[in-house]
Amino acid sequence: MTDSIITSETITTADLAGRYKSTAGTQEGVDKALIAEVMEQINRDGYIILENLFAPEDMDALKADALTRFKHKAGRNNFEGLATQRLYSMMAETDIANPMVEHPLIMGLLDQIFEPNYLLSQLQVINIHPNEAAQPLHYDDGFYPWPRPRRALGAATIIAVDDFTEDNGATVLIPQSHNWGDHMPSDEDKAKLIKAVMPKGSVLFFLGTLWHGGGANESQASRMCLTAQYCAPFCRTQENFSLSIPKERVKTFSETIQRLLGYSIHPPFMGMVEGKHPKRVLLE
Repeated sequence: MTDSIITSETITTADLAGRYKSTAGTQEGVDKALIAEVMEQINRDGYIILENLFAPEDMDALKADALTRFKHKAGRNNFEGLATQRLYSMMAETDIANPMVEHPLIMGLLDQIFEPNYLLSQLQVINIHPNEAAQPLHYDDGFYPWPRPRRALGAATIIAVDDFTEDNGATVLIPQSHNWGDHMPSDEDKAKLIKAVMPKGSVLFFLGTLWHGGGANESQASRMCLTAQYCAPFCRTQENFSLSIPKERVKTFSETIQRLLGYSIHPPFMGMVEGKHPKRVLLE
């Protein structure tokens, strides 16, 4: 720690680290006009579809990798999906999804939504099989007990590994529901549901306050996606990555991924280990 003097006004911004200064915002830059244009729609509607952000062959490679790693045939309840496979903590086994988690455009948008040093809250592959029912509608950061309407404490990407179609379980959402107060979706609200139909390699990016859910798969084939959820740097993450991902693997990841996994400090010292920067743990 340095001898810097902090006040009540600077306590949440003062970087007191000595050797390991924050690297937030150091990813590859994205055109500011593009960021502003995309954020305008996100702020208005609560979401945006970024078509063909990733190459189809990258989606094919991710799908082939994920299919070898599913440990369960289905979820345990109607939220996980009784005909849906989920792959959790995938970074513990493979880094194939890392470039999608830290894509510069995604990071650029998150930079506009959260304070620096925001975190990856969870990462999973979801494979919805035929005859799966629609998931209950929800908003992703609802477990943070902060009354609505409010700022988003989370944001998420849903990356189409397969094409999202009208009948194969494309995510459904209620536009502008991120602005709602504290009420459940009514029948009138549900009539406004839209399906996030998009080709594989596309990304649905949305705020954690947007009401949405997995759609019913009425097709004859499974529908796979990769989803990454992020949260403000002062919020507890859904997955405990410090326990699920071995340090030896984390050492091989990029600076951005390490920061997203919590090997970072939110000023002045949230995330410390024995009063020191958590990156020192990777050197032990």
